[in-house]
Order: sequence, then structure tokens, then C-alpha cells
Amino acid sequence: MKQGTNIAIGGLIVAALAAGGGYWMGNRGAVGGHGDTAVATAGEPAATSAKKERKLLYYRNPMGLPDSSPVPKKDPMGMDYIPVYEGEADAEPASAHQIRISTEKIQKLGVKTEAASLRALDKVVRAAGRIEADERRVYAISPKFEGYLERLHVSATGQSVGKGQALFDVYSPELVSAQREYTIAAQGVQSLKDAGSDAQSGMKQLADSSLMRLRNWDISDEQIRALAKAGEAKRTMTFRSPVGGIVTEKKALQGMRFMPGETLYQITDLSSVWVLADVFEQDIGLVKSGAKAKVMINAYSGKVFAGDITYVYPTLNAETRTVQVRIELPNPGQLLKPGMFAQVELTVAPRSNVVTVPVSAVIDSGTRRIVLVHAKEGRFEPREVKLGERSDNYVEVLEGVRDGEQVVVAANFLIDAESNLKAAIGGFGAPGTGGAKPAQEESPAAKNGTTGAGHKAEGTVDSVDAGTGMVSISHGPVTSLKWPAMTMEFKTANDALLRALKPGATVAFEFVERQPGEWVITGVKPGAADKGKDGTHAANRPAGR
Repeated sequence: MKQGTNIAIGGLIVAALAAGGGYWMGNRGAVGGHGDTAVATAGEPAATSAKKERKLLYYRNPMGLPDSSPVPKKDPMGMDYIPVYEGEADAEPASAHQIRISTEKIQKLGVKTEAASLRALDKVVRAAGRIEADERRVYAISPKFEGYLERLHVSATGQSVGKGQALFDVYSPELVSAQREYTIAAQGVQSLKDAGSDAQSGMKQLADSSLMRLRNWDISDEQIRALAKAGEAKRTMTFRSPVGGIVTEKKALQGMRFMPGETLYQITDLSSVWVLADVFEQDIGLVKSGAKAKVMINAYSGKVFAGDITYVYPTLNAETRTVQVRIELPNPGQLLKPGMFAQVELTVAPRSNVVTVPVSAVIDSGTRRIVLVHAKEGRFEPREVKLGERSDNYVEVLEGVRDGEQVVVAANFLIDAESNLKAAIGGFGAPGTGGAKPAQEESPAAKNGTTGAGHKAEGTVDSVDAGTGMVSISHGPVTSLKWPAMTMEFKTANDALLRALKPGATVAFEFVERQPGEWVITGVKPGAADKGKDGTHAANRPAGR
């Protein structure tokens, strides 16, 4: 009984203490609350902005297409639409022709920009060439009488000969007869010194006629003097080279008979040579006679030969669309040999104060040339440009970009793959229309939910390597490339495309060749055999559907 009473009294005490403590804590909280309210009032902007919840405006297409939704949804590839909150609306493209890429994506893609600037555009025309002999330094050894080759002093092609060096000994009945006539006439002139003027004049004319005949047959003055001194004809006579050079052609054989005008030797002077360079048609307007040229030969690494352009040929090779340009080079030591290939650099007068962008900034589709201009953080505007002259690293922009504008110089292809560049460019309108399409009209690429332009195919996914981003697909024929059906590996342009590709799935996909041999998938849709009634991909449908 006593114990139960103690327990009851203890319970009453605990209840009283709890009530008193609650009253005290409540009053303390009220005071503290008023104090906190005063502090919050003093720093009201910071506290309000920290507690204020962001207002959701809408959901935008994850691939940058001009499409939004008031409620969450997925695109045809199963990607979630991205929420846009109040305060972020100004980050959206102000123009339908602009592309928006998130900052995170820009960093992953490695996007780099550079300002278009005014500069002197140094142009160097490069061409392939070959060494040729100077046609003005090629000589043919062709006797002007009939005879026989008794002995050859130069018996091999490629042999070097000097001016006046003996080439061959020749026997000719005509030459022997002419020698006899000259010796007899010369002796007659000597014997008629004391005779009458008429007889002496007649014999002198006969001697001069015989002498002229020998000279016309290329008998040297030294040989004629020796003949007159000896007073008798020689059976054979030695023919000497009129020039120094290399025997580039030899038809002479010891003991052979030759006819008047037949070429026995061809001798080429290689102390100076020509370089015939093939300049492409689009560059020929920049090349002028008298300009300087540099010639490099693979055989002499690091050595540069300097020469002048002496002639631009007036005809064009229709097969190669090139025009020949002649460069004359001195050839001391005969390092330059006819038939050698050469790399030629033709210097062109630089053009100053022209707007230029790096060559890598231009996306050339074959029909249009596009430059991506950095309009704002995360926003890029594709512009069609008209180009002028090119240098090694820069190209002149005649229309489309102004001095000082930032242009994308790296990863512009990846921006094309990451966004819908085709849809943005489509807003320019067809070439020649001079106007833009209505903003509400979507391009075919936007309607299909695909990315940049490329080749199309349909096939079955065999395997997916998430680590490397490579996908093996057995696809059907590709008409645009004239490919038969085959199994090959592709690289995906981004992670979203990789997630949309599941082994065993049938897909319709677009792809491009980023560089030789590297094929990149830029768009994926469910294939006809893998679509459900709701139009979604089998890999994206919940289980049981």
C-alpha cells in the first residue's frame, strides 16, 4: 500500500516538472524567435533567396530541338526532357537558329574558340613536280654524210663527255673524196702563185668550195689545217663532241653503217635543269612568272633549292585539272637528276587586312560552308559563310563573320553530333531563296528526332562496349555509300546514344565518317522490327508491356 502511494506521488512530481519545463522552453523559444525574426529582417534578401523555391517553367528537349513540354516526358530515344526553372529562361536560345549546349557538355567535348581577326594572309601554293632536262641544252650528234663507224671512243649511255672530246672514228667514201678535192685544190693554189691571175683565181675558187664542203660536214678547223699540212686524205676521221654533258641516248654501234641525218648520240648539258610543277586549277591565278620558288627533293632531306618561275604553260591537263609551271634551277655537282620527284612551294604576295578564321573552324558539307559563332555562354549560332583565299592555318571570310567574333575551332563536329545542327541550319532557307523559313516549321531532322546529317542504315545490335563507346551492328545495305550488308563497329557520339543501343535490338541509325575509317553514330531510332504499338523501343518499355 505504501509502495503504491510512493509511486503515484513520484508520477505527479515528474508530470509537474515536465509541465514547468515545457512552459519555460516555450517562453525561451518565443524570445529566441523574436530575436531570430529581427536578424532575418536585417538580412532579409539573403534569407529570402535561400528559402525561396525555384519556379519550374517547362521541360526542354535534351537534344536541343525546338520542342518543349509543360510536363515531364521522354524523347524518341528514351532521354528525359530537361527541366527549365525561372531565371534560366534567358539561357535558352533567343533565336531558333541557335544551338544550346550545357556547360558540362562543352567541357566534355573540349570546345575551343578563337576570335576572327584581321591579318595578312600569307599564301603558299604547293605542288608536285619532277626534274627535267633543259630542252635548250640537249644536242643530237647526226653526221651529214653517209659512212661507217670504225671505232667508238664513247660506248655507254650515261657517260660524261667534255667539249671537244672524241666520240667516234668514221670512214666515208664521200668524206675521203672531199678531202682529196681539197688537198688537190690547196696544192694547186700553191703551185699557181706565179701564174696568171685568171688561173690562180679559178684554182682558189675550187679550193674554197672544197673547204666549205668539209666545214658543212662539221669537220673542225683544226682537222682541216692538219689535212692541208699533210697534203693527203685520211681514210678515217675522228668526230668530236660540240658540247660538254652526259650521253643520254646512244644508237651508235661499232661497225654500223649510218645515213645522213641519223642521230648517233644525244648529249645533254645538266649544269642547269627545269622543274615542271603541276599547279591545281584553283591556284593558277596566284602564280606569276618571275616569282620565287622553293624546291625540296626527298633524296636530300633538309636541303632547299631556290629558283625562279620562268614560264606558265598556256594549256591545262583535263584529266588532273592542273597547269604546268616551269622553274629553272642551277645544278652544280649535278645533284638534281632528270626524273626525280620534287615538292614545290610557290610564294604568293600576301593579302593584308582581311577577316580570317582558322581553317578548323569551317564545316564544309560540299554545298555549304558553316562556322559556329559563340553567341553567349552555352549558346552557338551556325552561320553560312563565303570564303576567299587560304593559307596553311587560316582562311579568308568574305561574308558571314565579323572581326572580333568568337568562332568554334575545336570540337565543332562533336557539337554537330551533340545538338541538332541540321535543324538550326535548316532555318536559313534553301540556297538562293534569300530568306529564312518560318520559326514554327521544323526541319526533317527535327521531326525524326535525329542528329546531324549522315548516312542511314538499319540493323541489329550485336554488342555494346560501354567503356570505349563502341557498338557492333549487323546492318543492311547502305545505299549512299554503296555498301552491302555487313557487320562492323561504330563509335557513338555521346553517352545518350550509347544507352539507347541494347544488344539484340533492331535500330535505324544515322552515322558519319568523322575521319578516315572512323564511323560515328549520330542518331538512333527504334527499327521497324523492334517497335511496339506505342512507338517506343523495346529496350525502353517497362516489363510486361
